[in-house]
Amino acid sequence: MDLTDRVRSTCAQVIRHAEHVALDRDRLHELAATFNEALPPVIAATVEFSEERAIRVLAGDAINFGSGYHDIIRKEPGLSGARTMQLRLDRYLDATGPLSWRRLRAITSEDCSQIFGQELDGGASTELMNRFASALSDLGSFVAEAGGSARAVLEHCEHSAVRLAEMLTVMPYYRDQERYAGMTVSFYKRAQITPADLYRNGLWSFADLPRLTAFADNLVPHVLRVDGALILHPDLAASIDRRERLEPGSKPEVELRAAAVVAVDQIVASIDQPDVWALHVDQWLWERGGGARYKAVPRPRARSVFY
Repeated sequence: MDLTDRVRSTCAQVIRHAEHVALDRDRLHELAATFNEALPPVIAATVEFSEERAIRVLAGDAINFGSGYHDIIRKEPGLSGARTMQLRLDRYLDATGPLSWRRLRAITSEDCSQIFGQELDGGASTELMNRFASALSDLGSFVAEAGGSARAVLEHCEHSAVRLAEMLTVMPYYRDQERYAGMTVSFYKRAQITPADLYRNGLWSFADLPRLTAFADNLVPHVLRVDGALILHPDLAASIDRRERLEPGSKPEVELRAAAVVAVDQIVASIDQPDVWALHVDQWLWERGGGARYKAVPRPRARSVFY
């Protein structure tokens, strides 16, 4: 099985044995109908490669985690934690010029503190900046070993999104797997979202994008819960509502993420259109989560390097 087969297979096994979450298939079917009504026809992106923009996407996805810290970080007014981090990275690169593998490999926690506007307080903020520095440094080494440029990385994947995702898993923070009831469960959230983001930005073409799964994080299961498609055990729901953090790799945390993967695939199956893929439904749910209705309810949080 390839990477996406493992994600789908293992997440389906989790949901078959889940103790803390259950899917409402009727509500998922209703969400599929809402998706069809809400979105215009999907238009393929025009591809025009840019080394500067491509390596910026790679860097943005390398630090596209830390949602479990977003309740304590300094954010831009009106922006989420994820959008704050991306905006500050973009501002830094706009001011200092293009990235290279050498710049990436040399980034320190102190640099990240300046780039992302977070104090090195010796606590959670420092932990996140340390992790960002490790992620960016690992990316620098990865790009160097692939040939020294984003183009070299992408040429190795031969226009396969799945192949690129598999390549990225040589870096520790992309090895997005957890143990559950004696088996290894795969998610590979950021490894998969990277080719999707390159495609969305019109930077590279991939022949197998429909194979990508949902990008399992904390927001998509939150939206599914608020929309009534994901039913939580009362104890788990109460814990989340009290804003208690989940332990990464715990049964509830794994089940929530697995539910997102299975639910998105079921929505895609209900839509049954060849140009609607899991990445489209995932993005729709993620953007839906920015609405006031969803922000009014506490979402699950875990301090993980995977999302």
